Parts: sequence; structure tokens; C-alpha cells
Amino acid sequence: MAASAKSFLADAGYGEQELDANSALMELDKGLRSGKLGEQCEAVVRFPRLFQKYPFPILINSAFLKLADVFRVGNNFLRLCVLKVTQQSEKHLEKILNVDEFVKRVFSVIHSNDPVARAITLRMLGSMASIIPERKNAHHSIRQSLDSHDNVEVEAAIFAAANFSAQSKDFAVGICNKISEMIQGLATPVDLKLKLIPILQHMHHDASLASSSRQLLQQLVTSYPSTKMVIVTLHTFTLLAASSLVDIPKQIQLLLQYLKNDPRKAVKRLAIQDLKLLANKTPHTWSRENIQALCESALHTPYDSLKMGMLSVLSTLSGTIAIKQYFSSAPGTAGTTARSFDLVKLAQECCYHNNRGIAAHGVRILTNISASCQEKDLLPLEQDAVFGLEALLVLCSQDDSPGAQATLKITLTCMVKLVKCRPHLSQSVVESLLTQLHSAQDNARILMCHCLAAIAMQLPVLADGMLGDLMDLYKLIGQSATDKKQELLVSLATVIFVSSQKALSTEIKTVIKQQLENASNGWTAYRIARQASRMGNHDMARELYQSLLTQVASEHFYFWLNSLKEFSHAEQCLTGLQEDNYSSALSCIAEALKSYHKGIASLTAASTPLNPLSFQCGFVKLRIDLLQAFSQLICTCNSLKTSPPPAIATTIAMTSGNDLQRCGRISNQACMKHSMEEFRNLATRYGDLYQSSFDADSATLRNVELQQQSCLLISHAIEALILDPESASFQEYISNGTAHVESEYERRMMSVFNHVLEEVESLNRKYAPVSYLASNTCLCNAVIALLKVPLSFQRYFFQKLQSTSIKLALSPSPRNPAEPIAVQNNQQLALKVEGVVQHGSKPGLFRKIQSVCLNVSSVLQSKSGQDYKIPIDNMTNEMEQRVEPHNDYFSTQFLLNFVILGTHNITVESSVIDSNGIVWKTGPKTTIFVKSLEDPYSQQVRLQQQQGQPPSQQQQQRTAYSRF
Repeated sequence: MAASAKSFLADAGYGEQELDANSALMELDKGLRSGKLGEQCEAVVRFPRLFQKYPFPILINSAFLKLADVFRVGNNFLRLCVLKVTQQSEKHLEKILNVDEFVKRVFSVIHSNDPVARAITLRMLGSMASIIPERKNAHHSIRQSLDSHDNVEVEAAIFAAANFSAQSKDFAVGICNKISEMIQGLATPVDLKLKLIPILQHMHHDASLASSSRQLLQQLVTSYPSTKMVIVTLHTFTLLAASSLVDIPKQIQLLLQYLKNDPRKAVKRLAIQDLKLLANKTPHTWSRENIQALCESALHTPYDSLKMGMLSVLSTLSGTIAIKQYFSSAPGTAGTTARSFDLVKLAQECCYHNNRGIAAHGVRILTNISASCQEKDLLPLEQDAVFGLEALLVLCSQDDSPGAQATLKITLTCMVKLVKCRPHLSQSVVESLLTQLHSAQDNARILMCHCLAAIAMQLPVLADGMLGDLMDLYKLIGQSATDKKQELLVSLATVIFVSSQKALSTEIKTVIKQQLENASNGWTAYRIARQASRMGNHDMARELYQSLLTQVASEHFYFWLNSLKEFSHAEQCLTGLQEDNYSSALSCIAEALKSYHKGIASLTAASTPLNPLSFQCGFVKLRIDLLQAFSQLICTCNSLKTSPPPAIATTIAMTSGNDLQRCGRISNQACMKHSMEEFRNLATRYGDLYQSSFDADSATLRNVELQQQSCLLISHAIEALILDPESASFQEYISNGTAHVESEYERRMMSVFNHVLEEVESLNRKYAPVSYLASNTCLCNAVIALLKVPLSFQRYFFQKLQSTSIKLALSPSPRNPAEPIAVQNNQQLALKVEGVVQHGSKPGLFRKIQSVCLNVSSVLQSKSGQDYKIPIDNMTNEMEQRVEPHNDYFSTQFLLNFVILGTHNITVESSVIDSNGIVWKTGPKTTIFVKSLEDPYSQQVRLQQQQGQPPSQQQQQRTAYSRF
């Protein structure tokens, strides 16, 4: 269990003990200087790992210069190793500072008499094209080498020409005619022409160049009708059109023409592959005629493999805007039904095809049509889609082969999509899944359980009557202990938790625990407990965490499980809350807080420097503060019963014009106002937690957002009922309730929000001004209603699927972090900030970094010298810059003033902006110290003035006294 648990308690990529970068480079340099070829090669191939570990320009520049030296003086095998390292480290090339020196050392080999050395140099130049796109000597060498009589050198020149054409417009324009002559020349061998043609895909830098390249390709496709030539030319044609964008409709027509008329299967397959590429890249350019032509070809082809390829293109298009264009722009649409379209006929025909792949594409097309064209009357089509999905489900769930499993995944994804957009179909889909679950293979059962859970999360379709079937299956599976059975136990338990989120019966708990004791390992039990925590079944989760405490080998894991047990117990205490019973509510909250405080102590003990559990600690601390705020609010409301306002409170309020006098003494003490501010403060802190969780999944972020909204709801309710009934508005909350609900927890929270809003508004309408008793009852009931919804601990609390961090390097930087950098006060400090974005195993899974926002500020720590009057603008530095990372690296500079003598503290803080423009406060925050010193000239002038000043003052005093 300990080994498996490392995935959630430690992020393996970062934080390991690092050697000094210079030491690592010196170690590799020693290998490069060795006289043994094996040691030199070993040192060369270890450089990519060094670049990953220390991805900053100073080291990378030094390392590449050393590699360039090896390339210059070594043999061809060493050069080949350096070439491979350069190609592997392509994203670090732009960090080379001395590009001229690097190129000079590499380029010297181009004049060698050895054609292999020249070929390796050409490939090296081609690999470096991104940093030297306009080097004329490199361009000249490539043109020369294209005329070489050595095949190895020519192939290397073709590789370099392709890379430089992609980067440099000048080179592309200059080489285009040369490539054209070689392709059309009779002396050029056919295999060489096949290698030259793909260079033309990069001729997209301007319209005229793209047009001339298209004309050449058009000539080639008609002049050379051989299979290989047509395939290479057509594919180059497609890539050129996809890059230049303007000729995509023509290219689609050309490919459809070859698909229809060319009898060769290889050419047809290439046409289908390119059509799929264009369907993914630019679905909006497909006209109705294009889709119709593809449908006709698919209807008439006798080959299953080609039919499957065409259906793959159509299923891709059916999930895009192209499908709406197909139905909307049809002639005489008003008089025709959806079933009369060729696309629909094709999909219906293929739904029951004996080839699983064809059938899967058929049902996917029907599902996408049902989901996309909701304004049409598509009831028969929906039924066709459901019947086709059920047939595929029966077929694939009995087969354990990889192909059947892939088809089953497509089928289940379509089921979830269909149920999401057509909720009335959910019952029949769920019943067919439950029926098939008993006879299916284990692999299929796991996938089907995931599908059931996904449907049940969106819609409450799993009735209590269905639980019996699931429990019978659970008992049956629990008798085996294979890995697949363990996975299936977790999946089935998840479905059971989702289907009975209100509360688990004692019988269900007993069955689950009994099966876990019989046949499961600790990791399976932990995963089931984790799912119980996510679904709000805290009683079950607490018992499972308790049973696991003695099964872990690390104290950090023990404290982690103990904290989860305490959190589950705390939430379980809140399930006994009842409306209008406020004293028991206070005792329940107190008991929950007691467990939460124990849990946060264990959670702090579970954190390590590698994995500080910052989100978990932040989330739990906010929960504790929220419970304390709820408890304080109930106490404040209860105290009104012991000291209610006087009978003439309303009259006093009307006379004084202060509406707060209605609430009597409590309002005067501003307890309610303090409570409202506390809830607003909590909402702000929840917002900060949201902003710092860049790597969290959407469900976790939505959970944090719901907690924030509950705080704002209570604060607005206090304002509307007691503090300021006139100006309080709830329109912003009412609009939030219309958003699509993704889970049962969210559904219940939104229901509570709407209920509280209706209560508050009805009180305001009926009893204006609202009596203190009605308002207090409403507030306390709102608190209890919110707490009665079991808290969901979402995925990010347990598992980090995406990992993103930023590493900053500042220059100048002191050797000792506590030592300040000396700067003269009449000069500006040029602070260079470099950074590297580091990713885990799944970069950009939930969101990607668009740009990095760097904020630099300085604060005066201590002054030295005389206190002069200096403008406030010169006392602090506040600057902000946004930079876009390229290949996960960014760099920028700031000019800072330090006019005041003394020690200044400079703080550089980074935050990221994702592709939607949302700012995330990810950090890190780096600090350096600067000591502002007086410049020598000013110091000299000041000293001269100080030396000359006392005599003049004495002289003035004597002359003044002599007068009297």
C-alpha cells in the first residue's frame, strides 16, 4: 500500500536533493576530455538529463559550447552523438547565449573532405534552424550539398532544407525553384524526388509562394501517376493547404475526387487519412456537398476497411459545426425528415454491421446528431441510437480482446453523452447496463461501472430497487482477489455510493466491509474510502480509514489516514442536525470542530518538504473557520431570545431614522455586522484558495466555489434581513442557479441556496420590516440546511493529476542569500528574472499556461545616513510585466531605483495566466536584499561641506555677539 500511495503523497518530479550545477557540468567535462572513446560518448549522451535538471541559460550555453568543441575535433561517431543530443534538447537551443561561437565551431566541419562528416554537419545545422534561420552561409552550404554526388550528403541536405524552409521565408523563396528543377529534372532518381517533394509543405510563408507550390504539386500529381508518387504528392498537398488555410476547400474536393475515382486502395486510404486531418483541423470549411459526396462513397464501397475510414471522418465531423451546416443548408429541409438524409441512412445501416469498428462509428454519428440538432424532431433517431448502443454493449461486453474493449469505450462514452443531452432516455440506458453487468467480462464490467457512475452523477437515475442487483454482484466478485476483481470492487462501490448518496443502510455497509476483509488489499480499501469521502458517505469512510491505520509503514501515511478519519468523523457529526433545534446544532458543530482540530494537527504532521499538502491544509482551515462562524451566528441569534428588543423598538427606529434600532441591544453591539464581515472575509479566503489551485480539476474548483457562495449567501441574508433590507439584492445568486449541475452535491447545495433566497425574499415582501424573531429563525435554518448537505472531499484533496511549478532565477544574485547586493544610489539596478515552467507527467491536462505575470516590489528595511526629504515615488518600486514562455522558458528585466541609502528588500512574485485569461496565484515568491550606497562624488561633496561648515558657523556667532 505504501508504494501505491506515493502517487498521491509525493510528486516524484521535483524537490529531490540536487547537486551543484557547476559540479555536474565539470563531471561531464572530465568525461569529454577523456582519451577513451567510450567515456567520451557516455559523457555526451548524459547532457540531455543535465539540461532537464538545470534548464537555465548559463549552464546550457557552457554545455553546448563544450559539445561544439567535441563536434569540431571528434570523430564521426562522436559527432553523431552530439547531433542526437542537440535534437533531443531542441527546446533548450534558444538559451544558447553565444550563438555565433557555437555555430562557428560546428560549421567548420562543413569544409571537411569526408562526405559523412559534412552530412552530419548539415543535419546539425538543420536541427539548429530555429536559432539560425537567416544564416546565409548555412543556406549556401545546403544549396551546394543538394548537388552533391554522395547520397548520404544529399539526404542530409534535404533534411536541412526542410527545417530551414519551415523557419525562414528568404530560404524558402530561394530554394523553391531549385527544388522544383530537381523534382522535374530527368536526371533526378525517383526515390530522391519522393524525398524532395515533402519540402514543399513548408512553402506557406506568403500567398504567391504557396500558389506556385500548389501549381507544381498539381503538375506532379498528373505527370507522375505511380502509386508512391501520388501518395507523397497528395499528402504534401494536404499539409501545404492546412498551413496556408486558403486552399482547404479545393483540397477537400481533390481528395474526395481521388477517393471516388482512383481504383487503388492505397491512394484511397491516403485520401481518407488526409480528409480526417482536415476534418479535425478545419471542420467549418466542409460544405454540405463535401459531406454528401463522402456519404455516397461510403454507401457504395464494398471494402470494410475503407468504409470504416470514411465513417471515422464522418463521425469526427458529426461532433462539430459541420453537422449543423449539413442539416440546415439542405434543399427543401422543411419538407424532409432527418431520417431521409444520406448521412442518417448510412449511420443506421452501419449500426448493426458485423464489423465492430464500423458499428461503433455508426452509433457515434447517430449520438452526435441527436446531441447537436436538438431543435429537430429526432425521436426515431434517438431510438435508433439507443438500440444500436445496446446491441454493441451486448456484443463487446462478452469479448475480452483489446479491440472489443476499445469499441466498448466508444459505446459507453456515447451513452453518457446521449443521456446528458436527452435525459428522458436515461432509464432505458441504465437498465440495459445493469442487465448486462452480470454476464459481462471483468474488464467490461469496470468500464460499465464507470459509465453508470458518470450517468448517476448527472441524473438521479439509480433507484433503490436497483441496489439489490449491485449488492448481489458485489458479493459475487468479492470471493476472488485478482487485480481485475480489486479494480471492479472499487468501481462497483463507487456506483453504490453514487446511487445512495443520502445515506448508506447498515446492510450495505456490512456487505462492503465484509468483502473488503475477505479478499481485498489495503490499497483497494483506501480507494473505496476515498470514493466514500468524495460522495459524502462519511460514516463508511471513517470506518475504513480506521481499519487502515495499522496497515501502513510510514508515519506520514499514518498521520494522513488519521486526519482523514477525523475529518470524516467531524462531517458525520453534522448529519444529525435538525431544523429549529438550535441547541443540538451548537453541540453538533462543537463536536465536529473538536474532530477537525485533531485532524488538522495530524494533517500538519503528514506534510513533508516535498509534499507540503498546502491545498488540503488551506481547505480544512477554511472549513474550521466556517463552522466557527456558523456557530457564532447561531449563538448571536439565540442571544436575542434572552434579551429581545424592547416593545417600542420599532417606534424608536422610525423616530431616530436608524432601522437597526429594531433589533435592540444586539444590533448596537454590532454583532450582526461583525458576523456579516466575517462571512465576507471567509468568501475572500475561499477565492484566494481557488486562485492558488491551478492544477486542480474542475470538480474540486466547483466545490471551492460552492463553499464561497455559501459564505456570500449568509452574509447577504444578514444584510437583507437585519442590517440593510433596502439595498440588498439577490439577482446575482438567482442567475447562478441556472448553470448546468455536474454532481449530486452541487445539486443539493444549489437547492439549499434557492430555498434560502426564496425564504428571505418572501420575508422581505410579506413582513417589511422583518421582525427579529422571523429573521433569526430564517438565518439559523439557513445555516442548518447548508450543514446538512454532506461535504464532498473532491479529487484534488487526494490526488494530483496535473503538476505545474515555476522555478525562478534572479541575476545579479548574491553568493550568500543573506548577503545584500551593493548598488550606488544614483544608479539603477537592472534585475534580470529568468524562469522555467516545470510539468509533471500530464502537462496541460486541465489548463495550460498562456503567460506568466511577474510582480517586483521593494521595501526599505533599514536606513543609513541622514534622513533627507525624498519624494514618496522614489521610496518604493512597484512593477509588473507579463511574459509568454517559449519552450517552457521566459526571461525579462526590471530597472529599479534605490535613492534612499540603506537596505532594501526586493520581492519577485510570479503568477500565471491560463488560455482563458484567468489569473492564478501559483507563486513562487523570491526575495533578495540590496544595499544602497552613497556614490563617491556625493560623499566627497558632503564631507567637504561638513569640514567647511563649523568655522563659518563660529564666525557668524562672533559677528553676531560683537554687535551687542
